[in-house]
Order: sequence, then C-alpha cells, then structure tokens
Amino acid sequence: MSGHSKFANINHKKEKNDAAKGKIFTIIGREIAVAVKEGGPDPNNNFKLAQVVAKAKANNMPNDTINNSIKKAAGAGNTENFESVVYEGYGPSGTAIIVECLTDNRNRTAANVRAAFTKGSGSLGTTGCVSFMFDEKGQIIIDKEEYETDADELMMLALDAGAEDFKEEEDSYEILTLPDDFQAVYDALTAENIPMASAEITQLPQTYVHLSDEQDIKRINRILDLLDEDDDVQNVYHNWEEE
Repeated sequence: MSGHSKFANINHKKEKNDAAKGKIFTIIGREIAVAVKEGGPDPNNNFKLAQVVAKAKANNMPNDTINNSIKKAAGAGNTENFESVVYEGYGPSGTAIIVECLTDNRNRTAANVRAAFTKGSGSLGTTGCVSFMFDEKGQIIIDKEEYETDADELMMLALDAGAEDFKEEEDSYEILTLPDDFQAVYDALTAENIPMASAEITQLPQTYVHLSDEQDIKRINRILDLLDEDDDVQNVYHNWEEE
C-alpha cells in the first residue's frame, strides 16, 4: 500500500487546465456530446455518459453546466460531430505515449499531434505499438486532506463495492477497478459523501520509465505541453515516471 504520488500529478494537470482557461470543461463537454450521441441523454441508461458525468463531478464541473451540456448534445439543432481518434508513439528514450482525441477534422488533429511528437524528438507509431504496455482501469483518487476517516474503512467500502485494488500513497488513496465495475464503486463512494480528487477510466502503464538525462526530460515535457495546449486532445497517457 505504498508508491509514488499520483495525486501530485493530478494536481499538476489540473493547474495546467486552470491556466488554459477551463480547458478541462471543454474536454468534458465534448466527451458528454459524444456519449449522448452514442447512447442517449440518460446517465442511468447510458454507461459511457455516467462515466463522463463522474469525471465531470470529480473535476468540480457545476451540475448546471453538466445538465446544460447534456441538453445541448441531445438537442435537435446540435450540429457538432466529433469522432474519437487515438494516436500512439514514442518519446525520448523509448517512453510510450498514448494520445486520445475528439475531433471534427482528422487531418488537422493528425498534423498537430505529429508536430508535437516531432518538436520533442519523439515519433508517432502505428496503432497498437505501445498500447499493449498499458492496462485500462477505473481509477479514483482521494486526497488525504479531504478525507480523514480510517483508511481500512475506506478500503473495505471500495472492495465491497467491487474495487480490484486499494493503495495508500503518501498524500492520497488510490482505488482501482475493472472498467465495468467503475460506476458501482463510484456510486458507493458518492453515497457516503466521500470527496474524490479524480474519478475516471484511464490507461495505467504496466511499468514506468525513469529519465535521468536533462535533455530527455525537456523533450518529453515539450511533447506533453504541446499536446496539453491542443483543444482536440482529450487525454494523454505515458509511462514516464515524473519526479
């Protein structure tokens, strides 16, 4: 029940998103639009939408904003047409990177993602070239400062609800689930009013790569920063173990 801090990385990502003037809400809004288009506007009957709503609430997206995004996506006049595209590639020293995008222009997105890799001395690969190094999991992070109840109680609540693993980090608790069990665990924690710093379906690396060369660190940060600035990019997963 120990390991390096995942909560620090999440805080870092949120700070970046705040600096990007609420990009996280734009990202989630697109995910809501796609989920509604695929399965309808009712989270109770649309598992994918329920997952996005969980992610939205964990990112402090107001309920009114969530509901308005769902209504807009379900409206007859909605002409937004985004599609999912996934890119895989390599950063410095063979680090593995997965980029998930929602786009209305594949050519634009492909060019921007390729440029981000190139400017950081990385390279795009073929589909499947690095995804086998990751496992799809439901991941819930709870900040210890926001939750002061006994860790064993939290662990039993999560495991009883269907969680696969429970880890205690220096500043947080990490709960992992199979993708299909994520919603049940999230609902169980929500019912107990347990605050969540992050709650989403994610890609977790099976092993991490440590970079010691300063140039390699600058290059991979260049790639990640450029991807973070791209409005088409929804999620970026990598196996670089950040210090």
